[in-house]
Amino acid sequence: MGMSPDRLETISRVVRKGMFAGGYPGAAVIVGRRGSIVYEEGFGALSWGKDSRPVSTDESIYDLASLTKVVGTTTAAMILFDEGKLRLDDKVQKYVPDFVGSRKETITVRMLLSHQSGLPAGRELWRKAKNDPALAREMVVTTKLAYKPGTGTIYSDLGAVVLGWVVEAAAGEPLDRFTSRRIFQPLGMVNTGFRPADSLKSRIAPTETSPPRGYPIRGEVHDENAYALGGVVGHAGLFGSAGDLAIFAQMMLNGGEYNGRRIVADSTVELFTEHVARSRALGWEIGDGARGAGDYFDEHAFGHTGYTGTSLWIDPDRDLFIVLLTNRVHAARARRPSLVIADVRQDIANITALSILDPEFAIPMMPESFRADRGENWNRAYRARSRRTTKPKVPAKAPSKAVVSAPSKAASKAPAKSVSKAPSKASTKATPIPSKSVAKR
Repeated sequence: MGMSPDRLETISRVVRKGMFAGGYPGAAVIVGRRGSIVYEEGFGALSWGKDSRPVSTDESIYDLASLTKVVGTTTAAMILFDEGKLRLDDKVQKYVPDFVGSRKETITVRMLLSHQSGLPAGRELWRKAKNDPALAREMVVTTKLAYKPGTGTIYSDLGAVVLGWVVEAAAGEPLDRFTSRRIFQPLGMVNTGFRPADSLKSRIAPTETSPPRGYPIRGEVHDENAYALGGVVGHAGLFGSAGDLAIFAQMMLNGGEYNGRRIVADSTVELFTEHVARSRALGWEIGDGARGAGDYFDEHAFGHTGYTGTSLWIDPDRDLFIVLLTNRVHAARARRPSLVIADVRQDIANITALSILDPEFAIPMMPESFRADRGENWNRAYRARSRRTTKPKVPAKAPSKAVVSAPSKAASKAPAKSVSKAPSKASTKATPIPSKSVAKR
């Protein structure tokens, strides 16, 4: 698939560095390119205990945290946009009439998606509304704006919460049912959904051990605001496996189609993943050298991260995706687990880019070390970090491609790719992933 197996193996070293430093007890990593999985490995275990279940890329389920915003809420908005049930410049109050207050009547769906609504980053709903979703909702809709809508960009969990309600109103059904029926079941993402069944608990990575709700969390959403709102929310609450996210990522690379099932239009994928402002697209983040996108992906790449230690990045130019799932919030032994996961995310993206052999993207030299090899400030007293990066000199690049081009006559005849797995480094023959039946939740 135009990748160097030897360079890709560097991912293993980097992930283990973060694990052995105490950043997380285990991790699931999948890298896919041109319709095949080129790297896949489960590391460590779901928790720190000696008898803990080992991580499996297909079976282990993680709290996806803010990946909910893109895999669930934004994709649902894309479907409704295709069907004409949701327009980007519609006022939010059309769908959420109780969303009132100074200047809120000017806020549009587009502003929620691009994090330009004027809503602040967040609010500690759980302190007043621990077991009262109605009160938590009232606190959201009555939150005062932090700035005039459309004049700035502040990443806002509250905006994503409201967007989830917009989706529910436009769809005419709860967010969990709509996403299951229109996204996860059609794609065969059998391990993905909100509020997982108790029968799945042994396969779910635990998160906080001493949260405000008073007991260790496993199988419940980690985010306290999402929990206060009932667990099915636009900004957090989705659980899933690395294997399921690989399917989702391939669907996005295919322009909204997977295994003959059209989820969204290719033109809608292009629209929602185009750069809007700062580091934002509609719902998605764009590659700009931060938040796990590495030093090589540009604004045509899109993805997102999750607070629990998750990330998903998709680069249409290189026709690849990267899935990383950890539970770095679970009793981390590192002094700064957030810095550990940030460095590991960046390293995995850089190693993946450096492993490409195509002349258009090939980079001759691998750096001597990566962030994880240095582990700066992971477990020592904090000091100013070096300005050096892992990025060697990159050869001149061919003109950039569009994120998802309009289908040509030739392209429209080609079947959409499904994710295939390469059985081993020595084998170049890819075998399709077996079809999965949809489990009841």
